[in-house]
Amino acid sequence: MSEATEQATIHKSPLDETHRQLGANFMERDGWMLPASYGDTLAEYGAVRDGESAGLIDLSSNALIEVSGAEAVQFLNGLVTNDMKTLADGAWMPAAFPNAQGRLISSTRVINRGGAFLFNTESVSHERLYKTLARFTLAGDFHVTDRTAETAQLSVQGARAGDVLKLALGQEAASVERGRVVTTMRDGASLSVLRATHTAEDGFDLFVDAAHVAPLWEALREAGARPTGQDALEMLRIEAGLPRYGLDMDETNVVTEAGLDDAVSYTKGCYIGQEIIARIHWRGHVAKKLSGLLFNDQGEIERGSKVLSADGKDIGRVTSATFSPRLSRMVALAYIKYDYLAPGTAARVISGEAEREATVAELPLVRGSWFEQDANAGPGA
Repeated sequence: MSEATEQATIHKSPLDETHRQLGANFMERDGWMLPASYGDTLAEYGAVRDGESAGLIDLSSNALIEVSGAEAVQFLNGLVTNDMKTLADGAWMPAAFPNAQGRLISSTRVINRGGAFLFNTESVSHERLYKTLARFTLAGDFHVTDRTAETAQLSVQGARAGDVLKLALGQEAASVERGRVVTTMRDGASLSVLRATHTAEDGFDLFVDAAHVAPLWEALREAGARPTGQDALEMLRIEAGLPRYGLDMDETNVVTEAGLDDAVSYTKGCYIGQEIIARIHWRGHVAKKLSGLLFNDQGEIERGSKVLSADGKDIGRVTSATFSPRLSRMVALAYIKYDYLAPGTAARVISGEAEREATVAELPLVRGSWFEQDANAGPGA
């Protein structure tokens, strides 16, 4: 492949020029050029985690695929782990696409917007998810449209995210309940808002036509949100224990190994891979599960590093690692065998030529304002 062809495959956010004007440093990931930081990663991290402001994140690289048609629910219910029949108009839920062995093709969330279903997933699984859905278009009244290029996605994260939304968009948007979607008009464009966390802090994701995203970005900045790049987001999501497809989960993992239990219905009936997932569930536990590791030093931890028990048994592998400003230590996500999952279990991690002591920890590693809301909320929060 020529250099020109490679360059042609790199996608840019509709906010690319805005990021450049803000002095962003860029990184390439999964075929997209993304803002890594705006010059001060720790300040961007602090805007989200410290509770004094909020972070503004461009997630336009994430895929958005629309499924519609009279037979959409019927076909989709045979493909995903959650129950499409229970998803009301104006609501959303997590879901996963497994293969016949119960292993993960794509982790997604699905939004019911007037009987058309929007599947939102990471860019790394974009093409695979589209192909999985599109192969059913000849089988009945089932239509698949890729909305990624025409749609921009922003996220406001932090304990004060609601204050930012209220100031920029009004009380209705700021008050959207978990699991629900508010759709409104702004400057002649449809804007959808849902409550979601990528950081363990309160948060909102916003979907708008790509041509109208620049004024929305500026309105959120003026309301107090700080542009936050992928480097800070990576720290935040690892602290929050949120897996990323292609790093912490892929087609080698059974759906429930990655902690995606909220994406699975055990009462809906048959779907691809259902027998394997149900058998593991009724057995009582998976053989290994995504968990946290806390380290006593700040040395680099390589992805794929082997995790050993205190007596030298091979008990897992590291999938993501970062320095945690909140915990002032290196932390990691790792698949750990079931017998060693108890928080506080001593472990040793072999990273390159170094061996580092670690402790198994329950996820999330940092419990932010999202979990404080859970503690104060009643049933159904």
